[in-house]
Amino acid sequence: MSPSIEIARHTLLSCGLILAIGTIAALIAQKTRIPDVAVFLLTGIAIGPHALGLVHIGADSALNQIILLFGASYILFDGGATLRLGVLKQVWITIVVIATLGVIITAAITGLAAQFILGVPPIVAFLLAATLASTDPATLVPIFRQVPIRDRVAQTVMSESAFNDAMGAIVTLTLLGLATGSTFSFWASLSQLIEHSIIGIIAGIVLGYLAAMFIAHEKWAFLAEYAPVVTVVAVIAAYFAAEGLHASGFMAVFVFGIMLGNKEAFGFAMEPDESQKLGEFVLTTAFILRLFIFILLGAQVDFALMHQYWLAGVAVTLVLMFVARPITVFLCAAPDRRARWSLAELLFMCWTRETGVIPAALAGLLLGMKAPGAQMIASVTFVAILTTILVQASTTRWLAARLGLLEAGERQS
Repeated sequence: MSPSIEIARHTLLSCGLILAIGTIAALIAQKTRIPDVAVFLLTGIAIGPHALGLVHIGADSALNQIILLFGASYILFDGGATLRLGVLKQVWITIVVIATLGVIITAAITGLAAQFILGVPPIVAFLLAATLASTDPATLVPIFRQVPIRDRVAQTVMSESAFNDAMGAIVTLTLLGLATGSTFSFWASLSQLIEHSIIGIIAGIVLGYLAAMFIAHEKWAFLAEYAPVVTVVAVIAAYFAAEGLHASGFMAVFVFGIMLGNKEAFGFAMEPDESQKLGEFVLTTAFILRLFIFILLGAQVDFALMHQYWLAGVAVTLVLMFVARPITVFLCAAPDRRARWSLAELLFMCWTRETGVIPAALAGLLLGMKAPGAQMIASVTFVAILTTILVQASTTRWLAARLGLLEAGERQS
């Protein structure tokens, strides 16, 4: 048997196992009312090479990169499609401030703690902190799909998590430039970030409007029957159109989702049957993709790498969870008089700020570039991912219920 056929058979078997075991894990999550991303992560650890050894898909393999790239893009599209423009008008100031200034505040506090706890040079400590500073829309979007939180709170957290990734990447790369002695200007990077964000937003608006017109316009909806396929093609097109313009592909697909999810505001309306078919397709596709993303993420946790730093990693993560992110939320959101956040809403936003796929990707980038302290950074990042997803994601429903932020029908159930 040729090597290519052998690789194909192994890949197909691994994907089949992930789907089958992931479906059982999703059923368990549904019965226990725990967000499925936490259960998928544990499942991945259990079936990965460091435990049962059922799945061996490397973090640097083409399959893993395709799943991460398309999966994160589609989940962002799904998150954007759930947002409502009327709600965003009330809270946009909070979103912008937390996604920009908030990332810097979180990184500064966490970096100081990391320097003290780990005893590493300041530049390495702040490089770690910048890697951890952004939250993860691939984690948060599915959680809010399953836990019905008050609309404006859920939409604020999801939107901010989508927008803060770019800022987290810029701060990380700026510090990497300083750490390696190369010339890397923060202000040049910031202006580049603004430019890339604007281009990404424009690309998302244009493609979102065109997609909405072709599937829901009264006269031009000649692709209405193929709406599910249109969403897949348009997500890929939005990502690569933005990337081709040297802009943020993730920003483009998120805005594309907002446009398509708010198509009625632009005078477009689908037939009820077609709309239901599209909704079911998006839900199913997003479910399969997050199943793969988080099971593979769990399977790729390198316990040998984490062993040396796990205790210090937990300490840094606790500072991130209980000090840095709460201070960030109160400093950035509380002064927003337009939104008028209540104490319960602010407390919930402090807690629901998981670390996930994007920080893992940044840590992998630092490893690949052999950055100073890269192995330590990767170890602590995975400790933070495991801790925040398993602890914070699992307690989202409980905390929302205690703070009175669940939707009315859910509170009575």
